[in-house]
Amino acid sequence: MPASYLIQLLSTLGFVVVLAYFFAKVEIHIEGDAGWAANLPTWRIEKHWLLDIFWGGRAMTGYHAWMISFVALFFHLPIFLMWHWSWQLEARILASMMVFWIVEDFLWFIVNPAFGWKRFHRKHVSWHKHWIFGAPTDYWIFAIISGLLFACSV
Repeated sequence: MPASYLIQLLSTLGFVVVLAYFFAKVEIHIEGDAGWAANLPTWRIEKHWLLDIFWGGRAMTGYHAWMISFVALFFHLPIFLMWHWSWQLEARILASMMVFWIVEDFLWFIVNPAFGWKRFHRKHVSWHKHWIFGAPTDYWIFAIISGLLFACSV
């Protein structure tokens, strides 16, 4: 792996972590202690077999549909600014988005005064249905897939 790629990768990851922190702070101010848009005036689909496959069993809300779409478009902005697209760039963008969601979600708990490190546990976080090794399963799945995508983005 060339040194320039490693520097670029670390810079990308650093920037993604900063973005995730800021977005977590925004979500904390929007949601407060009621995660997964529990108290927001938005539509919800609580049960559907596709939610079990693609959403970890969590409810789909209007809030999350618009918010996730916005973040996906935001991460794709460089393609339109540079007017350049490639499979490698798309892999880097998708990997960065996955890292963003892992870090943002984790920081939502850690930075949120209503939760903190001690309440980052499945018994306090009902909307994350599946946990392994002390974290939501999504974190591990996204980490593996993002690692593979970053490797493909060379």
